[in-house]
Amino acid sequence: MLFQRYSRSAAALFGFLFCVAVAAQAQTQPAAKLPNVTILATGGTIAGTGATSTTTVGYTAATVGVGALIQAVPEITKVANVTGEQVFQIASENMGNEHWLALAKRVNVLLAQPNVDGIVITHGTDTLEETAYFLNLVVKSKKPVVVVGSMRPSTALSADGPINLYNAVLLAGSPEALGRGVLVALNDQIQSARDVTKTNTTTADTFKAAELGMLGYIQGGKPYFYRNPTRKHTVETEFDVSSLSVLPQVEIAYAHANVGPVAVEALVASGAKGLVHAGVGNGSLPAKVRPALSAARKKGVIIVRSSRVGQGIVARNGEANDDELDFVAGDNLSPQKARILLMLALTKTTNTKDIQKMFGTY
Repeated sequence: MLFQRYSRSAAALFGFLFCVAVAAQAQTQPAAKLPNVTILATGGTIAGTGATSTTTVGYTAATVGVGALIQAVPEITKVANVTGEQVFQIASENMGNEHWLALAKRVNVLLAQPNVDGIVITHGTDTLEETAYFLNLVVKSKKPVVVVGSMRPSTALSADGPINLYNAVLLAGSPEALGRGVLVALNDQIQSARDVTKTNTTTADTFKAAELGMLGYIQGGKPYFYRNPTRKHTVETEFDVSSLSVLPQVEIAYAHANVGPVAVEALVASGAKGLVHAGVGNGSLPAKVRPALSAARKKGVIIVRSSRVGQGIVARNGEANDDELDFVAGDNLSPQKARILLMLALTKTTNTKDIQKMFGTY
C-alpha cells in the first residue's frame, strides 16, 4: 500500500514537472516568423467613399490612403509584417502605360530585396485584369504578387474591400503562391492574371475565368490551389521594362454589324504601331474593314486578330488567311490583353512570325 501511494505521488510529481518544462520551452521558443508583405496602393473602389452606407454606385473612388486601408484591417498583422506605399491615387479607368511602367519598376525593385516576401497591389476593378496581365509579363521574380480590389467602397454596408485585402496579404505571404505568376484575389477566390476578367458591372463575384476556371480558393486563413497556369510568365518571359520610359502605341478596333473602316483608318493615322482587331465570332474580318487592315499592315502596322466573344481560340488561317495577310492570330486572349502582349512584343521585334510565337507562349 505504501509503495502504491509512493508510485502515485511520484507519477503526479513527474507529470507536474513535465508540464512546467513544456510551458517553459514554449515561452523560450521564438514565435513563427511572419512574412514581410508590401502593399502598393493605386486607388480604385477599395479606396473609395460614398455619401451614405448604402451608396454602392455613384461613389467617389480613390479617396482613402494606404495607411487607412491597412488600419481598417488590424487582423492583417497576424498573418504578415505589412508596410504600405501610395504609388498612385486614381480610378482605374485612368490607368495608363506610364502608370504600368512605374508600377512594374517599383515591384521589381522591391522583390529584389531579401526582406520583401510578397507584394499586394490595391487597384480599381475596371482595368485590374489588364494591370495584372501586364505585370504577369514583366515582373522578374517568383515571389508572389497579388492584385486586389473591391466592388463596394470602404464606406458601404458589407464592404468587400477589408476581407479581400486580408486574403490578398495572406496569399502574398504564403509559400504556396510562389512561382504561380501574378495572382488576382477577390471574393475568396484565386485567379490567374492571364485568364481572369471582370464579368459583371457591379456584383461582388464579378471576377471570373469563365473559360478555364479559377486557380483555387482562400478559406479559413489558407490558400488552396487546384491548378497551375501553364503559359510562361514573370521570370520566364523575355520582356524587360527596366529601361523603358514609353511603350509602343497599340490600339483596339471593335467590330460590329455594319462596321466600316473609319476606326481602323483613324487609329492608324494617330500613329498606332500595332492594332488589335476585336472581330466578331472567330475573329472574322468584315468586308468593309479588311482593305483598311491590309493597307495598315502594308504601312508597317502589326495587326492582331482577336475576338469580342470573350471565350475560345482565334484560329490562325481560320476566318482569314493570316499567312497571306501577314496578320497575327490572338489565341484566346481578350482584345484588351492582346493589346498588352502586342505592346510588349513590339519592344522586342516587328517580325510577325516571332510575335505569333509569343501569342502561343504567353
